[in-house]
Amino acid sequence: MLEFIADSQVNRFNALARNRQTKNNNKEGLLSHKQQFTEWMVEHEKMLKHIIIGFEAKPAIQEELFQDIALNIWQALPRFKGQASVKTFVARIAHNILATHVAKAVRTVKADSDIDEQHDIATSDATPYQQLSKAQRQQRLSAAIRELKLEQQQVITLALEGMSYQEMAEILNITTNLVGVRLQRAKASLMKRLEAK
Repeated sequence: MLEFIADSQVNRFNALARNRQTKNNNKEGLLSHKQQFTEWMVEHEKMLKHIIIGFEAKPAIQEELFQDIALNIWQALPRFKGQASVKTFVARIAHNILATHVAKAVRTVKADSDIDEQHDIATSDATPYQQLSKAQRQQRLSAAIRELKLEQQQVITLALEGMSYQEMAEILNITTNLVGVRLQRAKASLMKRLEAK
């Protein structure tokens, strides 16, 4: 009987020790996860915000999208195996969220003409594009990008972030040749839109 009690005590102590070790490992894992997430967000925040602006005009919705992307990065971080660069991994998550956002917006409302109205400026000797301040040109470019087809929006926003054709292909899950074709079409369409305004 004493042997049974002693064995059960030992088993109980071993179980408690394993639980403590598991809790310590979980805490260390969570701290590591949190630290990794923070580093990624600090490093790629500017890129993410530029990409978001290419898809959404309204600041409040831009902030919601940023939060949604951050949440998805947090959830996906444990699945990151280093097969792609962190930049590519983060941008792919952002583009998946933004593609879903655009698809929902197209189904519900096809608006945002407010921005176009803000950009009507009287002409003088300079071209209309030259009359605009840098901030206005940035807004005009963003508005023109949002008018492009989704596949063109994706490649042009990634190109503006300095991504290579290979990185864009990995993010969008297409070939580098298709990236080139889409990018050329996007540039041509973007130029037409900017010249027409």
